[in-house]
Amino acid sequence: MKNPLVSEIHNFGRFSLTAGVILFVLGSIGIALPVIMSMTASIFFGWLVFIAGMFWIYSTYKYSYKHWLDWIKPLLLIAVGLLVLFDPLSGVIALALIFTFYLMLDAAGSFYIAYSMHPFYGWGWMVVNGIASLLLATLLLIGWPQTTPVILGLFIGISLVFDGSVLIMIWWRVHKIEHNDR
Repeated sequence: MKNPLVSEIHNFGRFSLTAGVILFVLGSIGIALPVIMSMTASIFFGWLVFIAGMFWIYSTYKYSYKHWLDWIKPLLLIAVGLLVLFDPLSGVIALALIFTFYLMLDAAGSFYIAYSMHPFYGWGWMVVNGIASLLLATLLLIGWPQTTPVILGLFIGISLVFDGSVLIMIWWRVHKIEHNDR
């Protein structure tokens, strides 16, 4: 009988090359152009929040338009989205804190995946990814908010390069195992 964890790692590795290459390329662009990466992330975030607010407004209008308290959240989402869109630099500074939280969660997730994968191939790469995420989160907090426009873009790029590299290495290892089993 086949080990279910081996099957799970096989399925994980199957699509990791494509995702890994895409993440690696996007990360490399972010490292080369960090301020543009920061501003792009801020504008993207602004649009997401604005669109979420619009959907929430529609839902509120459709299902509970009589209660004025139900209008607060969608109006705040729209307002925050518009503020970020009209002043992306402020969005970058706010995103730095959000990204720091993301990096901490990414590290925890990487450590958990490494623990789940141990002793199978690729678990060490997940540990390296977790350590890198923790280091980036710490460095981002140290320079906040003065260095945020450059550092945020640079760190988004570095994080994407690490994530992409880990996925490529896992794919490579699973691919190697599959060819050795034949």
